[in-house]
Amino acid sequence: MNIDQIATGIRDGQLRALAKGITLIESRRPEHIQQAGKLLETLLPATGNSLRIGISGVPGAGKSTFIEAFGLHLTRQGHRVAVLAVDPSSQISGGSILGDKTRMEELARDVNAFIRPSPSGETLGGVARKTRETMLLCEAAGYDVILVETVGVGQSEITVASMVDFFLLMQLAGAGDELQGIKKGVMEIADAILINKADGDNLTRAKLAKQQYLNALHILRPRSAHWSVPVLTCSALHHQGIDEVWQMLCRYRQTMQNCHEFEEKRRQQARDWMWALLRDELQHLFIHDRNVAALLPQVEQAVIDGLTTPGAASRRLLERFRRH
Repeated sequence: MNIDQIATGIRDGQLRALAKGITLIESRRPEHIQQAGKLLETLLPATGNSLRIGISGVPGAGKSTFIEAFGLHLTRQGHRVAVLAVDPSSQISGGSILGDKTRMEELARDVNAFIRPSPSGETLGGVARKTRETMLLCEAAGYDVILVETVGVGQSEITVASMVDFFLLMQLAGAGDELQGIKKGVMEIADAILINKADGDNLTRAKLAKQQYLNALHILRPRSAHWSVPVLTCSALHHQGIDEVWQMLCRYRQTMQNCHEFEEKRRQQARDWMWALLRDELQHLFIHDRNVAALLPQVEQAVIDGLTTPGAASRRLLERFRRH
């Protein structure tokens, strides 16, 4: 596999080359992992020129409908949009992004859009790793807006927030007491809250929910002294309020760049990602060490049977690891 040819094709915006590059990144074969590393190093100077947006939301909030309406709005303005997914549930259910791709039929056919499901059968760490690297390839291919959808719940939202410039939390009005559905941890990482399906009979409920969220946000400490988390309403189905979301995102980028927080956030994310990868590699080396692997089942069973403490067990394994 000629890495230089793939890199040139990706920089030229060739979909075939981009697909080859992503397949290489998703491979677990040792030689492919090495080649993928070389490809990323080669393309690194061409990355970083996009706005990375994470999108999460409660089931039924209309994420797919919004992403399609938002993506089409951007491509009509001349932007190139990539949609990626972080789906830790895919190892159990097969994931829903494949269904999303069939629901985003118009966007999937758009020559200026690219939709990529997350690798199935992976842990959250594995999916996140592939998504980060795929994001870099998409940037090198000229996609200037990257949408990262979190399909799972809980930790996947925190993980997505750690790899994007902006985290958009989608909520739904009229589904009971809105505030009961708010997870404080997710609220704290949101850069904006978007209430979808604000149309017809639901419009009054959406306005009420907007006020409730604004009140709730006053209690939380803002992530940045330069940005107050806004609450917006839209109707993705009727393409209403979509441009307001984009204008808000542009304001955010400009504000954060002016106070130098934009690049600082990316630098911190890159450092945190390096440490996350290092921890993964060290764990892999440790578990697959010949001396540790021989002792591990015995020590693990002793912990399960209550014969030793987890702390004593881990120290025993570390001592065995250090001996060579």
